Amino acid sequence: MIDAAVTDLQPLIGVVAACRLAGRSRATRHRRAHPKPPLQGPVRRPARHPAALSAAERAQVLEVLREDRFVDKSPAHVWAVLLDEGRYLCSISTMYRILRGAGEVRERRRQATHPARARPELVATGPNQVFSWDITKLKGPHKGVYFDLMVMLDIFSRKVIHHKLVPESGSAARVFMREAFAANNGVIPTHVHSDNGPSMTSKNVAQLLVDLNITRSLSRPHVSNDNPYSEAGFKTLKYCPAFPDRFASIAEAKWFCDRFFHYYNTEHRHGGIGLHTPASVHDGTATTIRARRAQTLAAAYAATPGRFRRKPSPPALPEAAWINRPAKENTDTEQAA
Repeated sequence: MIDAAVTDLQPLIGVVAACRLAGRSRATRHRRAHPKPPLQGPVRRPARHPAALSAAERAQVLEVLREDRFVDKSPAHVWAVLLDEGRYLCSISTMYRILRGAGEVRERRRQATHPARARPELVATGPNQVFSWDITKLKGPHKGVYFDLMVMLDIFSRKVIHHKLVPESGSAARVFMREAFAANNGVIPTHVHSDNGPSMTSKNVAQLLVDLNITRSLSRPHVSNDNPYSEAGFKTLKYCPAFPDRFASIAEAKWFCDRFFHYYNTEHRHGGIGLHTPASVHDGTATTIRARRAQTLAAAYAATPGRFRRKPSPPALPEAAWINRPAKENTDTEQAA
């Protein structure tokens, strides 16, 4: 149909305009109008090199490559060993061609395998149940100089429980954990979640959590979504308009982080917690604040109802927060218990 339409329009408006109107490519039109003639005569096959290995010689090379001592070695290794023994069968590239023809060019060594990591599933229905912590690097005064910022937050209230800036976090993780729980008035959570960094998986941190009867939860390798609250908090920090490209010193970085996290906890209205501050949700005053918001909106509605499509209400407070929301049946069972 399209080719017929192009054929009818071509004498009137030309082939270019006809193809454009019919939605046909000019190249396709030309190829169909002028097909290539079929090949005449037999298809020429590449000539076999007179010095090529015979079928028997190729079979001999493959047999050598399959020997127990060579079965997990590369062709280059095999070639070198045979040469040291005074034998030359073929070149390294020919060995590869023979293996490729036999379908044996692949990883031939036994590789270590690891069991699949469990998907972490955590639910917090209130503050002080699930804490998440992570470490990010802040650029120092020169290229290659960094400061480690450790941050512990409550996933339900989003409150930053504690933060600490150190030149290197390797040996400071256990101290940071103790300081975080002390900063929370000694209240410890039931779960602490983190990624698989060396500080998070160290024996010192693991033993501390065991001593405090806190369940440790770890993200799966290379799955950033398993630690979303910490990652989102770092993005809020680094996308702050006042965040510098580099810090002149660790003292300057500490001063900035102290001011930022005070603002984040007490002034920043977080969309995930009903536009309340993390501190108000954490200490429970958000319920009273929401009631006052509701009174203000009710008064505004009573004064000018025509300005509203419906009776307004403030954003709801969260009922729960998840790291990888569990299946509905699991959540219902936990709530019933």
